[in-house]
Amino acid sequence: MALKWDKKELFAQMSKMQDRIRNIEKKARSLSQEEIQFLKNNNNFSNNWSKIKIYGKTDLSLIRGNLFYGEVVLSVFSSRAGHSDTGIFHSTLTDCIIDEDVLIKDVSLLKNYYVGKGCALINNGTIEFVPNAKCGNNLDISLGIESGGREVRSYAEITMDEAVRIACHRQDKDLLKQYEDFVSSYLKKFIHTKGLIGEASQIVNNQQIENSYMGEGAVVNSATSIKNSSLLSNREEHTCVQSGSVICDSIVQWGCEVSSLAYVSNSILLEHSHVERHGKVIQSIIGPNSGIAEGEVNASLVGPFVGFHHQALLIAALWPEGKGNVAYGANAGSNHTAKAPDQEIWPGEGAFFGLGVNIKFPANYKDSPYSIIATGVVTLPQRIEFPFSLINTPTQIIDGLSPAYNEIMPGWVLNNNIYTIKRNEGKYKKRNKARRTKFEFNVFRKDIIDLLLNARERLEGITTKKNFYTEKEITGLGKNFLLEENREKAIKAYTFFIRYYVLKGLFRIICEFESRNRKIDHNSLFVTFKDGQWDYEKSILIKEFGKKDLKELLTLLVNMEETIAEDVKSSKQRDDKRGQKIIPDYAAVHTLAEDDSFVKQTFSELKAFKAHIRKVLEKIR
Repeated sequence: MALKWDKKELFAQMSKMQDRIRNIEKKARSLSQEEIQFLKNNNNFSNNWSKIKIYGKTDLSLIRGNLFYGEVVLSVFSSRAGHSDTGIFHSTLTDCIIDEDVLIKDVSLLKNYYVGKGCALINNGTIEFVPNAKCGNNLDISLGIESGGREVRSYAEITMDEAVRIACHRQDKDLLKQYEDFVSSYLKKFIHTKGLIGEASQIVNNQQIENSYMGEGAVVNSATSIKNSSLLSNREEHTCVQSGSVICDSIVQWGCEVSSLAYVSNSILLEHSHVERHGKVIQSIIGPNSGIAEGEVNASLVGPFVGFHHQALLIAALWPEGKGNVAYGANAGSNHTAKAPDQEIWPGEGAFFGLGVNIKFPANYKDSPYSIIATGVVTLPQRIEFPFSLINTPTQIIDGLSPAYNEIMPGWVLNNNIYTIKRNEGKYKKRNKARRTKFEFNVFRKDIIDLLLNARERLEGITTKKNFYTEKEITGLGKNFLLEENREKAIKAYTFFIRYYVLKGLFRIICEFESRNRKIDHNSLFVTFKDGQWDYEKSILIKEFGKKDLKELLTLLVNMEETIAEDVKSSKQRDDKRGQKIIPDYAAVHTLAEDDSFVKQTFSELKAFKAHIRKVLEKIR
């Protein structure tokens, strides 16, 4: 793991503020006796007026009813006709540097801070800073194992990739030492003798802010408390903390929001994530574009695009892949064995924990991406290795099998809910606001296909057909049973999407040839052309289809796209059909499949794809 000093964004902002501080301190002058008397007449008080200085041409009439202690530097205030949106009123300032066009009004105590240009600090309790406070940096966050073992030391600009590598490579002592040295070096550049409030920040109606950094454009409105934390922010990506929320010992990165009585402690919110509606995040790292509301996340590494919008618990989870959902009442869950809270869960990409599920630890679903644990299911400690599965309560009682076993249907999501899978690819891309993190939005890609190939091989590898199977016959089933009819369905589903993936790869290369006006024939594509991803796809394609010619293969791809489009539509139609049987006016208040925007988009794209294929087929020799 190469840790390089490419962390320039935050330090550029800090450096700008430090340069401003030095410039103000260098050019600031002492008050004249006339200016001191003027300020006194405006009901200002200082225990030592010789320590109060001004920078530039300051309108002293906009400084009224304040208490000044220690060394305070006041900069230019612009007097504007008709109203006062700048100045210092009815506040207590100790050892502060106030930049131009700042409004400070009714602040009980502002101590040892630099306040940047254009800031507004209104109706606050205490805002104070101890020299060299770490502002949430250099704290150990215990991920995955609540009692310790996967600690990641915090620093303001940490990325998901870095957190994963430190949490999951504990055997690499050189890596851990390198990371510790890196954070120590980072901290030396981060800490300052004064607290920093960046330009254009709005700090309004807050009770307590202590030892915390505020980036440019930060919005802090009606927070209960912010202690020993950093709010990274800029003019385009405002970080907001509001509505009674509490943050302590934490890093809140660019574009994040903490609101509605949320609580964040000893944690890191990566860019454009949010915590709201009484949500609790404790000793955790929340990935970009994820949202936690009402429930609790504790000792967890949660990846991007995770939805968590109702009362639920996620504890001791290593979930860097994200793109999943935790439904109301889900408990994931039982990390305590009555000996120690030292168990963990690896949910895997796209995991969906249904209403009221209870997940017993340890649990590993990492090799079962995009799987669903259905409403009310209680799972046993287990490892499952079948992608796109449904884990549900048993549809039948099987003699000799523990009643605690659930039923697993590998590939069920591919057969029954492809609408969600295909829609999510575009949804995440559209909703992504993160600028510093790169994502792979395609669900069907090499690492997922490898899992499908492996899962299919194990399903096909049985020696004797039975009515049902467990882990004894097919590894990776966990503490679940698989019916024979569902084994066959799973093989078909996995095969379909393995073939779909490689045919899409073929079409991708053909389009590349087409754009370069290269000859499109079998020899050019399968013999002379070399490309890493295509070599992988080609090897599978040959195994799956043998010596079919290009036109046959592309015709198959068209048929597959038509099948997927119809499955997308029928997936939505099943909801419509069920809903109309139960809710009398369902059709009047719900968007039915034929009018669904994603269904329409799917068929529109299919039409364009088929037209493109027709043109390609004419060029194939």
